Amino acid sequence: MIKGVLFDLDGVLTDTAKYHFESWKLIAQDLGYNLSIEDNERLKGVSRADSLDLIARWANTSISSEQKTSFLLKKNEHYLTLIKGLSEEDILPGVVSFLDLLDEHNCLKGVGSSSKNAPVILERIGLKHRFGVIVDGNQVSKTKPDPEVFLKGSKELGVAPADCLVVEDAPSGVTAAKSAGMKVLGIGSSENLVNADKTVNTLEGISWEDILSI
Repeated sequence: MIKGVLFDLDGVLTDTAKYHFESWKLIAQDLGYNLSIEDNERLKGVSRADSLDLIARWANTSISSEQKTSFLLKKNEHYLTLIKGLSEEDILPGVVSFLDLLDEHNCLKGVGSSSKNAPVILERIGLKHRFGVIVDGNQVSKTKPDPEVFLKGSKELGVAPADCLVVEDAPSGVTAAKSAGMKVLGIGSSENLVNADKTVNTLEGISWEDILSI
């Protein structure tokens, strides 16, 4: 029985991928690398520090700890500038009705995201008050595909992992949720999210029966 639902943020509640891409592209250029859209897809669900390590590897270069700190700060400052314009209009299709559906069935709700800016983003799009628990990159030491963020989320919700459903759009997030012993509703293609229990294109039109069938 599903008693709690944990949501990833980027690509599930709102789409900030384009802002991450622009910000990482700026950093990659500093490293002499042209970041592609395909590269950006591989950064989904990966922490900020690990993303920088990947980009440096793709650029076939090494960076000092001082440079790393500087690059991470520059990336985040650029990203925060880009998301200043976020509003309720940036909530992805079906999200609000899906949250309403969960409320109707007294299902607890939380966010489990690698993003360290999750509270800020949720505030900007007007959804922060909809979640009883928000676990972000500031509260975990291991990032997805490690299950820590979802295990912490279920603990704070007071719901056993087996009774939790995770809504994810990234393979690393699906792996994290399955490792935590949770069911997964994937947002995207079944080819990309092969381990999800069910995949849909958006949260639009999902019924309680659909959730129970997972």
